[in-house]
Amino acid sequence: MEITKIEKVIKNLTEVFIEAGSLSIELRKKGLKKYVKDDNTPVTNGDIEVNNILLDKLKKITPDIPIVSEETIDNKNLDLNTFWLVDPIDGTYDYINNGDEFTLNAGLIINKIPVAGVINAPAKKRMFYSFGNNLSYELSNNEEKILNKKKLDKNNIKAVTYSKNLKPEILEIHNQLKVKEYIKMKSSIKFCVLASGEFQVYVADARANEWDIAAGH
Repeated sequence: MEITKIEKVIKNLTEVFIEAGSLSIELRKKGLKKYVKDDNTPVTNGDIEVNNILLDKLKKITPDIPIVSEETIDNKNLDLNTFWLVDPIDGTYDYINNGDEFTLNAGLIINKIPVAGVINAPAKKRMFYSFGNNLSYELSNNEEKILNKKKLDKNNIKAVTYSKNLKPEILEIHNQLKVKEYIKMKSSIKFCVLASGEFQVYVADARANEWDIAAGH
């Protein structure tokens, strides 16, 4: 798929991501219905309704591309080369507990390589998307801002982490990179603040599922 076509697809998704993000906030204000999945992780009616909205839109704009979502069983056991990988709400604990770091995610995989993605953090009113190398953007107040223009200040390296208590091997890498400070952050918003230049380092174990990281490729 050509970059111009990928760009059109990704930009066609921004409106539905805003809609789904607003719905996630509205449902939380009303009071979420919470369930426990077979893997003992939480899911809410917000996860399910956001999932339905995103998948419906993806099916309309790219009907020939299969979809793999965390919240459905469709296509999960297939060996696909090209597909959408969706995590309707990443950071469900944060979502349930009235945090602002949960995100809505969709990544486009072509020939088993992530080539584009959309991440919306509705509680922060920040949405990010990318459709190629050096083509990463933030959409805020209907204004598109390119993200890869910030110069690296090697004297002020900051890291995001998934835990406040870091393993020695991660701290060692931080020391090698001369990290001045690190801040715990949930969900795929970590990839976004790296792209925006607010932070420069994220070191983690290989513990995430594919849908947790596809959109933030």
